[in-house]
Amino acid sequence: MNSQDFEFVSQLLRKRAGIVLTGDKMYLLESRLAPLARKEGLPSIDDLIHVVRARRDERLINQLVDVMTTNETFFFRDKTPFEHLKEAIFPVLAQARRGSRIRIWCAASSTGQEPYSIAMILDQNPALTGGVPVEIIATDISDRCLERARQGLFTQFEVQRGLPVQMLMHYFTQQDDHWRISERLRQMVSFRKLNLMDPAYNLGRFDVVFCRNVLIYFDVPTKTEVLDRIAGSMNPGGFMLMGAAESIAGMTQSFDVTQDRRGLYKLASRAAKVA
Repeated sequence: MNSQDFEFVSQLLRKRAGIVLTGDKMYLLESRLAPLARKEGLPSIDDLIHVVRARRDERLINQLVDVMTTNETFFFRDKTPFEHLKEAIFPVLAQARRGSRIRIWCAASSTGQEPYSIAMILDQNPALTGGVPVEIIATDISDRCLERARQGLFTQFEVQRGLPVQMLMHYFTQQDDHWRISERLRQMVSFRKLNLMDPAYNLGRFDVVFCRNVLIYFDVPTKTEVLDRIAGSMNPGGFMLMGAAESIAGMTQSFDVTQDRRGLYKLASRAAKVA
């Protein structure tokens, strides 16, 4: 792949998905685009990029973005955010949303392990919300990941990552060499396609937003834009959870740090007034 083609694809990925690729990532680009070229019946990556340039075929562009999106996820990933949910978030929202409902958004949810983890927590601990109903919306840019998430079908490797064996036996049914999550839990989560680069999200307002380990692929200006759009999609008093290695320092005034709760942020009152 020549430098002009790398620059073209890099700009396309940044514009469409916020993904920033530096020059040392050419190997990554080539390793992921080669299978796509073969799938499309094209002899090389160069031919694939030529077709994308010439045709501007949205189907092909979407597939290119899809294969370049990192879909790393697993059940109860990092554990800490789920402890925050049980110990610091639900007790507050159970009082604040009495007579209403609690809305949770899992952004960049990949194949669904995160929202299904939340669903399992709720199913096992109904008293956490004090009878207040909960709605879980999970979004991702990838049609492929969303389809898998809706099916709720996971490999042996996937259910072994973070999922306690008791929950596996209680909530999953083995189907050949895969495991399907129960219909009851599938009904608790609504999956929708959404690109965090969209100028508006149009999902309504949320009380809790999980946005973990996705902004690490964005540059600082894009992170700021996305964080402020997320803030604009939240109810006053709402909470946002980010990845263990992530920080909002110097990027936005829309959230306040929650002391002694790593990765947990609260919507700032000044942001709630603007939203």
